[in-house]
Amino acid sequence: MLRTKNPCGKVSNQLYLAMDDLADQFGIGTLRLTTRQTFQLHGVIKKDLKTVMSTIIRNMGSTLGACGDLNRNVLAPAAPFVRKDYLFAQQTADNVAALLTPQSGFYYDMWVDGEQFMTAEPPEVVKARSDNSHGTNFPDSAEPIYGTQFLPRKFKIAVTVPTDNSVDLFTNDIGVVVVSDDNGEPQGFNIYVGGGMGRTHRMETTFPRLAEPIGYVPKEDILYAVKAIVVTQRENGRRDDRRYSRLKYLIDSWGIEKFRSVTEQYYGKKFEPIQELPEWEFKSHLGWHEQGDGLLFCGLHVDNGRVKGIAKKTLREIIEKYNLNVRITPNQNIVLCDIRRSWKRPITVALAQGGLLPPTYVDPLNITAMACPALPLCPLAITEAERGIPDLLKRVRGVFEKVGLSYNESIVVRVTGCPNGCARPYMAELGLVGDGPNSYQIWLGGTPSQTSLARTFKNKVKIQDLEKVFEPLFYTWRLNRKSKESFGDFTNRMVRRLSKYGFEKLEEIVDKWTGIPRSSSRQYLRIFTDKETYEAVDALARVENKNVHHLAMEVIRNFVASQQNGKSQ
Repeated sequence: MLRTKNPCGKVSNQLYLAMDDLADQFGIGTLRLTTRQTFQLHGVIKKDLKTVMSTIIRNMGSTLGACGDLNRNVLAPAAPFVRKDYLFAQQTADNVAALLTPQSGFYYDMWVDGEQFMTAEPPEVVKARSDNSHGTNFPDSAEPIYGTQFLPRKFKIAVTVPTDNSVDLFTNDIGVVVVSDDNGEPQGFNIYVGGGMGRTHRMETTFPRLAEPIGYVPKEDILYAVKAIVVTQRENGRRDDRRYSRLKYLIDSWGIEKFRSVTEQYYGKKFEPIQELPEWEFKSHLGWHEQGDGLLFCGLHVDNGRVKGIAKKTLREIIEKYNLNVRITPNQNIVLCDIRRSWKRPITVALAQGGLLPPTYVDPLNITAMACPALPLCPLAITEAERGIPDLLKRVRGVFEKVGLSYNESIVVRVTGCPNGCARPYMAELGLVGDGPNSYQIWLGGTPSQTSLARTFKNKVKIQDLEKVFEPLFYTWRLNRKSKESFGDFTNRMVRRLSKYGFEKLEEIVDKWTGIPRSSSRQYLRIFTDKETYEAVDALARVENKNVHHLAMEVIRNFVASQQNGKSQ
C-alpha cells in the first residue's frame, strides 16, 4: 500500500488524473479515499515503486510524511467555501503541514534522483521553523525540528472553524480552531491536545482519548505554538514502548497543567484562556453548494471511500472534461470544486449515470458510515471491515424497520478490522471493532457531532449474532428516547440515569431479550403491482444483491421524499 499526503484533502486536476492512471497501471484498479483526506494505492509491487513515486512527485503530489514517526496529513474542512474563516483554516493547515515536513533531501534523492519539485514556502513558515529562541531546534541538523530520531510515534493535526466538526477534531494530537471577531475576521486559535484512537485489546492501559483544551493563541503565534507542542512530545514522549508513545499518554500521565507549563517554556509565552465556541456538528458537505465566488461545488458520497468501476470511470471523465480540482473529505468522500453554473445539469446527469447519486438518494446510514480497508489489504486486520460493512448496514436498516424506526432515522456506524481505530470507531454511536475472526467488540456512546467518546459494550460478538444485540438496543431507543434524541445521546443518558459504572442496564435488556412485543411490531400494508413491473424490480434487486421488498420500499421512499422536497430527480 502507498499513501499520499494532501493537506486539507486538496488534489489538483493534474494529480487526480495521474493517480487514476497509476491505479489502473500499477495498482488494483481502484483508488481508496482515506479518513485523513489522502489516497491509498493498493497493490503496488516493489519493482514499480520508483515509477509510481516519481509520477506522483512530478504531478505535484507527495507521499513524504504520509507514514512514519512524524506529523501526518493535516486535516481541514474539504468544503471550498470562499469565506474568511474557511480560507484561513485551510491556509493554516497548509502552513502547519509545511512547517513539519521533513527538510533533508533524501526523499527527492531516492525517488526523482535529486530533482526538486517544491513550491516556495511562505516566509512565516521559514521563520517559524528556523527560530530557536526557546531551544526547540537541533541547530546543526538537516532536520531542525525532528533531529535524527524524529518523534516517538506518529502525530496528527486538524484545523477547522467553529461548528464544523467534519474533521473529527478531538481525535487528533492537536486540534486547532479558528476564532474570529464579530466581523468575521480571524483573530486567533483555540488549541486542543491529546486526542488519539489507537489501543490494544485486553490492555486497559491503552485507550482512545479525546483532545482537551490547552489554550488560545493569537493568529501570528500559531506556528510557534504548534511547534512547541510537537517539541514537548519529541523530548518527553515515551520511546521505550510504542504502545504508549502517543501524545495522549504523556498528557494522561502528566496532566494538562504540567503539559501546558512545559510547553510554554518552548513556546516562550503563556497560553491565553480558551475562547467560548458554539456547539459542534458533523458537516458532510455532500450535494451541491455555493462556494461564495459565483462557482459551485458538489460533494459526492463514495461508499467506504473506494473509487472503483463505473463510478471511477465517470469521475475521471467529469474531472478531465471540466478541468476540475477535487478535495477528499475526512469521511472518505470526494468534493468536485470550481464548477460553473452552466455545468451543473450535465454533471448531475453524468454522475447519476455513473451511480454517484445525490445524498437524498443515499441511505442515511451510509452517509455517515466508515470502515477501514481491513482484510485482505491490511496485515493488522483480524476480521472484515470495508468488505463487510455494506451487508452490515443493510442488516442495521432491517432491524430499524423491524422495530419501527423510520427510513430517515440514522446512526453513526463505524467498523474496523482491528483495535487501532483507523476509521475512528471509538467516536461512533455504534462502533464495531474486530476482536477475532468474524467477531467484533461493540462500542456505544459516541454522538453525531463527534464530541463524545464511546465505551465498550460487548466483547466477541459473532457476526451472525449482531441482530441479537441490535434489536433490543434499537427497540429500547425508539420506545424511551426524548424528542429527536440521537442513539448516542440516548445510550449516554441511560448510563447516567440507571447505572453508576457503565452499560449494565442496557446489557441486562440485551441479555434478557425475547423479542419485540407483538403489539409493537410494525404493521405492513400491501401494494400490488403487475407481473411485468414485479419482474423488473426483481431483476434489479438481483443485480444490486438486495431483497425485492427492501428495494421496492427504498424506491418508493426516495420518490416520495423527492416529491416532498420539490425535486424531480
